Amino acid sequence: MFYVAKTRYLFKIIRVKSHHESICNFSSTWKKKKKTSCQSHIHPAANSKIMPAGKENYSSLFNDIIGILGSENLILDRNPHGTKIRPFGIGQCTEGVRQNDAERSAVESETETCAPTSTGDAPMVVSDGGDVSPLVQNITEIVRDENADVSMEERLDDRGFTIDCDVAEKVLKRCFKVPYRALRFFDWAKLRNEGCCSTAVYNTMLYIAGEAKEFVLVENLVKEMEEGKCEKDVRTWTILLMQYGKAKLIGKALLIFDEMRVAGCEPDGEAYRVMVRLLSTAGKGDVALEFYNEMIKKGFGLELDIKSYRMLLNCLTGSGDQDGVYSVADGMINASQIPESDVYSCVLKSFCVSKRIKEALELIRDLRSKNLAFNSEYLETLVKGLCKADRIDDAVEIVGIMKRRGAVTEKVYGAIISGYLKKKDIFKALDLFQTMKESGLMPSISTYTELMHHHFSLNEFEKGSTLFDEMIRSRVELDTVAFMPMVAAHVRQNSLSLAWEVFDSMEKRGIKPPQKCYSVFIKELCRISRTDEVFKVLDRMQESKVAIGEEIFHVVVSYLQRKGETAKAEELKRMQRLCKLQPLECEASSDNVSMEETDGVVYEPKTDSVLQEPKAGSVLLEPKADSLMDFDDENLQKICSILSSSKDWHAMEKALQDLKIHYTPSLVMETLHRCSFQGSAVLHFFSWVRKRPGYHHTAETYNSAIKIAGRGKDFKHMRSLFNEMERNGFLITSDTWAIMILLYGRAGLTDIALRIFGQMKASRIQPTASTYKYLILSLCGTKGRNVDEAIKSFDEMIGIGLVPDKELIGIYLECLCQNGKLEDASRCVALLGSIGFTLPLRYSFYIRALCRANKLEEALAFLNSVKDNDQSTLHQSVNGSLVHALLRRGRLDEALARVGSMKRAGIPATAHVYTSLMIHFIKENEAEKALDMFRKMQEEGCQPTVVTYNALVSGLASTRNFVDARNLLRRMRIKGPFPDFKTYSTIISTLCDKGRAEDAMPLLSEMLDDGIIPSTVNFRTVFFGLNREGKHDLAHVVMQQKQALIRNRKY
Repeated sequence: MFYVAKTRYLFKIIRVKSHHESICNFSSTWKKKKKTSCQSHIHPAANSKIMPAGKENYSSLFNDIIGILGSENLILDRNPHGTKIRPFGIGQCTEGVRQNDAERSAVESETETCAPTSTGDAPMVVSDGGDVSPLVQNITEIVRDENADVSMEERLDDRGFTIDCDVAEKVLKRCFKVPYRALRFFDWAKLRNEGCCSTAVYNTMLYIAGEAKEFVLVENLVKEMEEGKCEKDVRTWTILLMQYGKAKLIGKALLIFDEMRVAGCEPDGEAYRVMVRLLSTAGKGDVALEFYNEMIKKGFGLELDIKSYRMLLNCLTGSGDQDGVYSVADGMINASQIPESDVYSCVLKSFCVSKRIKEALELIRDLRSKNLAFNSEYLETLVKGLCKADRIDDAVEIVGIMKRRGAVTEKVYGAIISGYLKKKDIFKALDLFQTMKESGLMPSISTYTELMHHHFSLNEFEKGSTLFDEMIRSRVELDTVAFMPMVAAHVRQNSLSLAWEVFDSMEKRGIKPPQKCYSVFIKELCRISRTDEVFKVLDRMQESKVAIGEEIFHVVVSYLQRKGETAKAEELKRMQRLCKLQPLECEASSDNVSMEETDGVVYEPKTDSVLQEPKAGSVLLEPKADSLMDFDDENLQKICSILSSSKDWHAMEKALQDLKIHYTPSLVMETLHRCSFQGSAVLHFFSWVRKRPGYHHTAETYNSAIKIAGRGKDFKHMRSLFNEMERNGFLITSDTWAIMILLYGRAGLTDIALRIFGQMKASRIQPTASTYKYLILSLCGTKGRNVDEAIKSFDEMIGIGLVPDKELIGIYLECLCQNGKLEDASRCVALLGSIGFTLPLRYSFYIRALCRANKLEEALAFLNSVKDNDQSTLHQSVNGSLVHALLRRGRLDEALARVGSMKRAGIPATAHVYTSLMIHFIKENEAEKALDMFRKMQEEGCQPTVVTYNALVSGLASTRNFVDARNLLRRMRIKGPFPDFKTYSTIISTLCDKGRAEDAMPLLSEMLDDGIIPSTVNFRTVFFGLNREGKHDLAHVVMQQKQALIRNRKY
């Protein structure tokens, strides 16, 4: 019932309804439209939808406006009365550098409204009149002290502090910038005084967790409040709405709003304002308008500020809802009491931002017909809008009129210069720039910056540098965006001392460089391979207490690994461990298995939550100290540096002997782990170190060496190491046998794997669940498949009381279904019941396996045969698999109908469903529909997986959008989810199929850089592709690379 209620509400607010009736006095034109629409009983928007931007012909309308502006009786008001609205700055900000103003405003405003604030030095008084400022200050100092030898909890206990609700809340507010410490204090306070956690305390903690994007913790805190009978107030709900909205989980925010009402908590103006803003930012104009109308009806009009209105108007104009725009404009005048001239300004700017020039011109004509004061700001806005819509000639014509009236400003000139630069018309831009200065106007910082960027992009360093010097001498107030192009240019010129001089000059001017500036600096230094300078920038960030983000760490680590500087990469990873906070320890649901794709089939079980599990890099647990080690980390770095060098083994051996290091098993284990890719070198090291005085291998070091040899398919040396273990009297455990079975099985050598398994049992070593799993997975694989032996081994595993995991069950059943052994599959389902698996879970395994084996009719027949009381649960868990199976058969309508029915039942589409639809559209050569599905997936708060991105890469490459495909791959490497073997294999195959094998060559190296070993198939695909294209020399190079990789991985 709960999900049904949610669904009904969502359908209610998303359904397009007629707008509320209101007195419309905004314009005579609007009155006429409203009257007509009411008489015809048609929704107003149906009659007045805005035409697609850039497609309308409005020459006559533009000529009318020119006539109005050129008339002598037009008086420009240069000092408008009413609320001062900051100009949008269309064309002011350098594209790609400055943030979108509306989005930034939204974040700033919401943060100001909901963020906990430090109480400063003002005395804090509790209900009994006592000043708690000293107490809060003392506790805060302990909580925020990260360098103390004694734990925070022990120090708080020793001091014997008495904590009440007021003190706890104020301490948390002072610690919201150190969230993991705040969480520890919160947990400590609950243990000492459970009654100290009031609604206000929980609200503060919810805000802190939300800012850290720890939504699993957010849900746990909400559950704690419910279980502890701590009543949620309107502030609690508003914080939840804001945090889910900022994370773009719009569907979750809508559900929270519904839960708020169901709980009997009436939303206030702030809650409505948050919903309007987040929906507008997400582009959900129709839903945002519904919330806005409801807000106005309830008398909360004064709660909306001008930023919120601006965001809503931008969203509505962008979607083409002209009726909605004028409806909101009426509300601005009537409900929010904003002066009419300022409302016109807002609406005009929204039309121009969305490139709706025809509507903007109509608005100006209507304004003139009402004889309102004509604000010069309107002309500025119109000029910027025309430039943004690539109608620069029209903009220049209006500027000519403005010149005659003395109303041209530096912003107008800047907009036209920006327009010329976008059209690559540098000469006109520079000519206008010179005219601007000669007229006595001071160019804005954005104009200088755009011109500098353009010169630097054309390698015109001197011209760009001259502009920078001129800007410094001018009276323009500078910001970081003005300095960084010059810093980047000096780096590219290899003038690092000058780059540092410009960078340091920012602080001398009182400008503190943010993380983004350091990121630009570091990327440019990586471009010219200046590792020492990169670390210098990182050190400066730490000194300046600027957070080193995950993106920066990933960029630098990837750069160091590509250069082969393993030691420095490890050094940076240690720095990252100190800076990065460990992820929350939360138990994953046993129903969740990772999503993967094999041969075009997507696997994904049901997920119970719209939220994803926390990722590494989360910020709510303190970093843990590395486990105690009996070796010096500096020695480890030296060894790894030698083993990763390109020298032959004799040179490495001499270098190792010169180190004079005392070797221990833990040092050798860590060396094997870090240098596992250098198989030949590390296996030689393993043999060499055995002979060092005082050193003895352990079973664990042998297991690691066996694994490295097997991964390099050096099975002869792997067996030799195994025999060496036996000769040296080591106990051969089930782990060693399991490793060998796994490695032979992966290579398709299942006969040998079965023989090893027999030897294991002959040695009276009892196989474990892992041993059986590796054996059965090998027998079910595409290489070396042996279904009869798989059935025998699975029955044997169940017979001795071992329980298979879900991964094994899924792959085993799929193998049986693919080979037509449905009776054995049914018997397996029955067997699972004897070891504790529930009926719905067993049935879901079977149906998914049938779908993956492309036996759709059998799956549907089995589903229909299930009893009615189990149907609902079963439908929910296998919906994704059924949708994918339908799409593989080309039955798109049935698949969409199934998705729709599940949504009506309150079950949202999963990443599995969206990805399946994307794969279908890509196979049908409808890449644009696949991209639309990807956008819809993100809008609804469903997080894409690596399989989703793999589908996108495949689609882009198959439609010959190779640049976009490479850019997407680069984005994955920088921001995640990180590309896997399937990602690279897909794009390599597609490039070679499309005659671009030479472009696929660098991907083989990128795979190695990302820790992924290219397969023989990858090399063969590129090799054959190059030969087909007649590039035989390059094909020979690829084969040499393959042989070198094989040599480097074998002993």
